[in-house]
Amino acid sequence: MALVTSPVGEPVFEDLTARARIRDAALRLFAERGIGGATIRDIAKAAGVSGGLVRHHFGSKEELRHACDSYALDHIMRIKEQAFLEGQLANLAFMSAAHPTILLIYRYFARSMVDGSPAAASMFEEMVELAEQWLAHHNPGQTADPRGYAAVLVAMETGMLAMQAQLSRALGVDILSPEGHLRMSRAKVDFYSQPLLSPDQAAEAHAAIDRLQARRPPRTAEAASSTDGARR
Repeated sequence: MALVTSPVGEPVFEDLTARARIRDAALRLFAERGIGGATIRDIAKAAGVSGGLVRHHFGSKEELRHACDSYALDHIMRIKEQAFLEGQLANLAFMSAAHPTILLIYRYFARSMVDGSPAAASMFEEMVELAEQWLAHHNPGQTADPRGYAAVLVAMETGMLAMQAQLSRALGVDILSPEGHLRMSRAKVDFYSQPLLSPDQAAEAHAAIDRLQARRPPRTAEAASSTDGARR
């Protein structure tokens, strides 16, 4: 995927296939209204196509949602790779072009992650898998429990979106507006770059957790199987 020069939220229709136009229109409407609040008819009208063409390409609204989930995750990961791995973080032109797309995808996540659906649960799981892969490739050895680290990280990131109203009130600005998102992003940079625990405190905390774990009875085979099944 090339540098994002045209936000997903404002596609140049003549440069997109009908399938892409439908997907982008659905992404915008799902972000604005939620999955349940946007109909196939609404999406078709926004994309400038017929409802029949939407069904031809995607079959159902759930399949269209799945396409939006995959596209949003792939797109945000590509922007992250360009920013952090390809040196674009300090490129003002890149970041200015990518920012509207980031905001739209975050609005989409804020809507789609809180509806309690199997699709939302599946997307969270996929986010954890992607985070775990990122750690393995780019930060190996950072933690003794990469899965736990990835799951907590994703929960923290998506939790901020799920608590958009509360966080926005606390900051006095909508965190999914350009101004609010930049303020939240600055706070996140500070949070991730400045440890709250010293190395000695972290070592003591790990040792305490290890001692507590050692005192717990071992899991039965049945309990382990049940937990592993739930994870899958």
